[in-house]
Amino acid sequence: MRRRDLLKGAAAIAAAPLVNGPLARIAPSRRGDVVDGARVNEWLSRFDAIGRTPTGINRVAYSEFDLAGRAFAIERIRESGFTPRIDAAGNILARLEGRESLPPILIGSHVDSVTDGGNFDGPVGSFGALEVARTLRETNARLRHPVEVVIWANEEGGTIGSKLAVGDTGTLDLDAMARSGRTHRQGIALVGGDLSKLATAERAKGSVHCYLELHIEQGGNLEKAGRTIGVVLGIVGLRWYEVTVTGFANHAGATPMDQRHDAILAAAKFTVAVNDAIRGEAGAQVATVGRMVPTPNTRNVIAGGVELTVDLRDLDAAKVARFAERFQRIAAEIGQATGTTFAFKRSASSEPAMADARVMDIIAASADSLGLAHQRMPSGAGHDAQEVARICPMGMIFVPSVGGISHSPREYTKPEDVVHGVNVLLNAVKRVDSL
Repeated sequence: MRRRDLLKGAAAIAAAPLVNGPLARIAPSRRGDVVDGARVNEWLSRFDAIGRTPTGINRVAYSEFDLAGRAFAIERIRESGFTPRIDAAGNILARLEGRESLPPILIGSHVDSVTDGGNFDGPVGSFGALEVARTLRETNARLRHPVEVVIWANEEGGTIGSKLAVGDTGTLDLDAMARSGRTHRQGIALVGGDLSKLATAERAKGSVHCYLELHIEQGGNLEKAGRTIGVVLGIVGLRWYEVTVTGFANHAGATPMDQRHDAILAAAKFTVAVNDAIRGEAGAQVATVGRMVPTPNTRNVIAGGVELTVDLRDLDAAKVARFAERFQRIAAEIGQATGTTFAFKRSASSEPAMADARVMDIIAASADSLGLAHQRMPSGAGHDAQEVARICPMGMIFVPSVGGISHSPREYTKPEDVVHGVNVLLNAVKRVDSL
């Protein structure tokens, strides 16, 4: 499908009238301040049509579907009475002025997706933030601080937009290929950014009063506990590695077992060893071998090479570093035993980010004011919040993911839980204004 057809389709979705239905009948609590829950769920419902394919949502960053999704979001910003702008990093912004010249309260998330993903990871927080700003405007509730809504560019590709916004250019390879088949440099220009003016998008430490992000949990803890709101303690640090296993390709029938240098065998042993190492120590650390591509990948040839990935995460930065070193020692031992070699290349990394204690208390108090059960919990997934935490106090609000499913076409958060999360965000914004 051509780009103009996608954008035309997005425009049609944006222009479609809101309809009455079951979403409009959600009855929020009256103890705390509330938003128009039917409206935000209607936005999410309409947004679901953009980038939906037979295999799932495919709004990968810098793709045609991403452009269409961003166009939809920009139209919602205009419809809500704000003037959208795109900064030099490609992030979409909208601002509600405050009564005083103070640093803004920043709220938002992202709208890009993984390949074959779902419609709730990111959009819940993005459209929820816009709904909060719109509610504040419509109720004339001008806070002391300005409120800025942000839709970060390319969160799923490594929190690119938020990294650039906090001045982190040293860890990024902007000429690396994104999932869209374009480089980050090409993609940022495509969505309206301008890397030659990147300094205008950078935010110094202390230039933001607080950052709040609403997000789906992407796990099953809240659902299992019967709780509505997660107060995030912190976001895990991660390291991603591209690992190359080199053996020797040879005939599968004519090569004796004791003369083989089988890269698949070595990769399989390494995968099991990584799992055993992580499970062998108490804690919440996780590691995943998520992709494995053998060469030549045919039936009657011993694999001469394997490309695999390792995803390592924990809230403790020292533990992440320790396991990373341990995996490389394990690989060397397996390589020696199998006649292969392992080469590690770090493709991404982020440090753990702890939520601000005062902001966590505010989120909990906001949930209490709405009569919503909550619990404190870590985030096992990465978010833009961990980048913004470098420059200001940060807090995150989780709402349940049905079945603990995310990054999947089956990803789903109930409309009433979306509304609860946005209401907590609204009340937290008002409370953090006096922080």
